[in-house]
Amino acid sequence: MTSVEAAEYLKMHVKTVCRLAKERKIPAKKVGSEWRFLRSVLDRWLAQEEEVVKVLD
Repeated sequence: MTSVEAAEYLKMHVKTVCRLAKERKIPAKKVGSEWRFLRSVLDRWLAQEEEVVKVLD
């Protein structure tokens, strides 16, 4: 997915998604000047983030 598609999927602003990708806080690959995301990898990342929140609560 493109950064725009990933932002829509994650319900985030596209600039936030790109910043998180650049900071390596969200899984992504850079292809040329564009960030690319795999839906399956984002799903696993979201599940892991949810587990961290549960542990911290």
